Amino acid sequence: MARLFRKEGDAPKKSLWQRIKDVATTDVGVILRGGVKDGSLEDLEEILLGADFGVPTTLALVDKIGGYAQKGFIRTEAEFQDALRRLVEAELREGNSDPALRMAAQGPTVILVIGVNGAGKTTFIGKLAAHFRKQGKRVLVGAADTFRAGAIDQLRLWAERTGADFVASKPGTDPAAVAFDAIDAGVTRGADVVIVDTAGRLHTSGGLMDEMKKVHRVIGKRMEGAPHETLLVLDGTIGQNAVQQAKQFSEAVPITGLVVTKLDSTAKGGVVVAVHEALDLPVKFIGVGEAADDLEAFDPAAFARELTED
Repeated sequence: MARLFRKEGDAPKKSLWQRIKDVATTDVGVILRGGVKDGSLEDLEEILLGADFGVPTTLALVDKIGGYAQKGFIRTEAEFQDALRRLVEAELREGNSDPALRMAAQGPTVILVIGVNGAGKTTFIGKLAAHFRKQGKRVLVGAADTFRAGAIDQLRLWAERTGADFVASKPGTDPAAVAFDAIDAGVTRGADVVIVDTAGRLHTSGGLMDEMKKVHRVIGKRMEGAPHETLLVLDGTIGQNAVQQAKQFSEAVPITGLVVTKLDSTAKGGVVVAVHEALDLPVKFIGVGEAADDLEAFDPAAFARELTED
């Protein structure tokens, strides 16, 4: 996960720990001496909030760091840094946190991909298809985003590039019908994985959310137990808005996992922790670039280390 928070050729963005040390009013030495009562942790709280950890997670982290300092468990900057890393990792491992994809016991595994316009949904599907193709699996991609002709064309290019089968229809076709046909084709062709795209939609668009519910419902009728994964794609650059989007989508359909994209374009990786904590859903993948291999299966330990390293 060495490329997290940076694009190839770019200067590395400052980690959370570097920004903590850069704030002149944050006297790490005071924190290490247990000076919590004099407000020395206020700057740490501000930095965590600025890194999109969200209020609940920030307060929990600051409280634990302060407690460790007062009890003498943190005596050096290295111990402070290590404590922060371990606490971030622990937050990511809380509750429902298994990053492994749920695969069907029989027949193709059906993965439904949902999200807001511009979150990187179609690109993620292409990368996911490439991920499975590298494992030697037969993949079929269904273009149930029939709202934009461009989305169908973009997905077709990804299918061709990765060697995946492709099912689509004309723009304006009922998305649920395309999803149904994609699963039919997946069964007939012996696909291992069927990935179904959907149109990007604002979480406040009632009609489009109802359409998404229909797609989910029709998939379940076509194949018992499907979709085996419903992955919500979130743009990592939008901060706490991602948390609100996730809450609204989770009220519409049962989400099984999260995908956070564009983490190469932001130094505010705390949103990954915040959205996991808010929904008690596992982060399955993170996107760190545009190339087919710029997709990382989520690893809480590696993520926490990257976030807090020098």
